[in-house]
Amino acid sequence: MSLEIHPVLLCGGAGTRLWPLSRKSYPKQFVRLIGEESLFQGSARRLSGPDFAPPIVVTGADFRFVVTEQLAALEMAPADILIEPAARNTAAAICAAALTLDARAPGALMLVAPSDHVIPDVDRFQAGVAAAAPAARDGQLVTFGIRPNRAETGYGWLELAAAPDAAFSATPQPLRAFVEKPDGAAAEQLLSGGLHLWNAGIFLFSTTAVLAAFAEHAPETLAQVRAALDAAVTDLAFTRLAAGPWGALQDISIDYAVMERADNLAVVPYGGAWSDLGDWQAVWRETGPDADGVVARGHATAIDCTDTLLQATSEAAQHVVGIGLKDIVVVAMPDAVLVADKTRAQEVKTAVAALKANGAAQAETLPRDYRPWGWYESLVVGPRFQVKRIVVHPGAALSLQSHHHRAEHWIVVEGTAKITIDESVKLASENESVYIPLGAVHRMENPGKVPLTLIEVQSGTYLGEDDIIRYEDVYSRGQGAKG
Repeated sequence: MSLEIHPVLLCGGAGTRLWPLSRKSYPKQFVRLIGEESLFQGSARRLSGPDFAPPIVVTGADFRFVVTEQLAALEMAPADILIEPAARNTAAAICAAALTLDARAPGALMLVAPSDHVIPDVDRFQAGVAAAAPAARDGQLVTFGIRPNRAETGYGWLELAAAPDAAFSATPQPLRAFVEKPDGAAAEQLLSGGLHLWNAGIFLFSTTAVLAAFAEHAPETLAQVRAALDAAVTDLAFTRLAAGPWGALQDISIDYAVMERADNLAVVPYGGAWSDLGDWQAVWRETGPDADGVVARGHATAIDCTDTLLQATSEAAQHVVGIGLKDIVVVAMPDAVLVADKTRAQEVKTAVAALKANGAAQAETLPRDYRPWGWYESLVVGPRFQVKRIVVHPGAALSLQSHHHRAEHWIVVEGTAKITIDESVKLASENESVYIPLGAVHRMENPGKVPLTLIEVQSGTYLGEDDIIRYEDVYSRGQGAKG
């Protein structure tokens, strides 16, 4: 008999502790940090199979096409994609998903999970979910606790009423209390006591139970989210929650809003491998250091190093070399380099805040900008000119647009481009180029079966991405840099 569990994937985090690879413009859940799939794709695959319905995804407007593209690569179609007008933490996101699901499947079981975790043993995790299902059907709010293997200060902990059995069986049991992120000494006590687990932020409950909990413990959140859904608009395959009521929501987690106040809680111990990849030390740990404790990724060479991560992200032009390093993280990107003591990896978030305060674009923006039609990156920027590499997916098209302040040259280096310039439409193949005069209404399309790659040379008095006037767009983005 199928369990018919409805996954809810939360995709709202910024992942600033994994800067510079993860940034606000393209956070860690969409990055291939471990393996060939992104963390989001790994999460979607883990929550799929005969017992799982198509997922509900809650994300921001800038990532809606990233979500659909990455799910399509897995040959998955989402049940719903809810667009948050602004980040309001997990309570609002989970409440919106519960109301959406309950409207079409009253009382259904929903499995809420962050989209940026690593859980290698899929079978064991799904078995834990199956073991939790009866308690969830009986009205319990079930959370999952991870067997701790170190005195971790970066996670919240869960206090059990009794210690798990020797086999660490996935058996629901009462949850005594939530424990805030401890300091080092307190974490050592929690680890040695045997009654505490890491709080994974993964939940299983029925829509009936969780909505009742919101009604009792967070009625304002429930009312505002319901108003945001009632006034939501459909945009292509997405549901845009109404900005007015959503903006009035409190920024609060599901733990604070509901779970810590409820008395119908249960916890399922999980003894398998798990990581939230919360900082570079976690990436170093999960990637599998060699006998010297070294991880060298990309074009990186370690000489006489120990317990060190060296990562180079450039495809060809950059090589990172470490000599005599110990407990060091080095992550090099074309526009930013991180060098940090591995034991202080959690402080990368502080560095990002400092960069943002100083107005550095690198704080939040990657050099590669992802769009629904593909991506582009700036290669050279100078006075009154910019050179970009642009890649357009097969069958995709940029908007029909014009610019007030710049002209453009396009040089095709791979594939074939269908190019509209005012009333003219023509094809340009490899090694051919076209000129787009300032003010001309133009569009680029990829009519082929392979990616279209071209070099764009912009010249003019202003080269910002907000100098775009859209006339038609298959992605309904409206005006603005991204729309």
